[in-house]
Amino acid sequence: MKAYLSLLQEIMDTGVDREGRNGSTRALFAKQLRFKMSEGFPAVTTKKLAFKMMTGELLWFIEGSGDENRLREIMGTHSTSAQGKKDWTIWTDNAYSDYWKPHALFDGDCGRIYGVQWRNWRSPAYPDRGRNEVKEIDQLAEVIDKIKNKPGDRRLIVSAWNPGELDLMALPPCHMMFQFFVANGKISLHMTQRSCDMFLGVPFNIASYALLLSMVAQVTDLEPDECILTLNDAHVYHDHFDAVKEQLSRKPLPLPTLWLNPEVKDIDSFTMNDIKLENYEHHDQIKAKMAV
Repeated sequence: MKAYLSLLQEIMDTGVDREGRNGSTRALFAKQLRFKMSEGFPAVTTKKLAFKMMTGELLWFIEGSGDENRLREIMGTHSTSAQGKKDWTIWTDNAYSDYWKPHALFDGDCGRIYGVQWRNWRSPAYPDRGRNEVKEIDQLAEVIDKIKNKPGDRRLIVSAWNPGELDLMALPPCHMMFQFFVANGKISLHMTQRSCDMFLGVPFNIASYALLLSMVAQVTDLEPDECILTLNDAHVYHDHFDAVKEQLSRKPLPLPTLWLNPEVKDIDSFTMNDIKLENYEHHDQIKAKMAV
């Protein structure tokens, strides 16, 4: 995770201060991080990664849900936020935000966010071009099928950025799209992220896509190779400066290893019990408020 810490330091040293939708940030544009999965699972060690929370969210995405109540069910616990809010998930603040609540169909509805787009992208009807009905596309299932049967395909892409439905989402996707690359029995993943909260969000995103890569590798009988993230607006909130300085003062520890239940061969069959992080050494948690 030294690459992540180096970028964090670079932003603090040379980033540009700007005013954004939800606060002041210091940012750099279009930075890339690369992680070789053979070197260990890329979990941040200079503070504690909420691995269970990250895993639950990814399973929620894979399920194709946009219901925050379902995320809580998958987690199987009643979490408490850094501000002491009980029965909290990382999507609670967005699901119940003032700007979104008038659009929600029910309490906990997050709209047509990440997983919904991954598993149920809706292409409208175009009668003048011979498509008379709305077409529903399971992007993730189609990509996994291509990886198995056409591994050299250059269209192994899943997109969450749907311009026609951004107003139907509690939060427009930050991690917008990802693409797989298969060669020599190995598979890599590259994710593009438009907005990158370097302190709170990005360690979560790194781990989430490294886990997704590992899960897809297992169900396609491939070896996970490289997890790559391109971070476009890579920023640190001014409110997080003290927390970042604390993190950068800490020495990184050895990376942990990921365990996946080898019996699982279908992306839809993973549960929380099938995914574990082993030998995870880390420094203490550093709390900071999420900007909504």
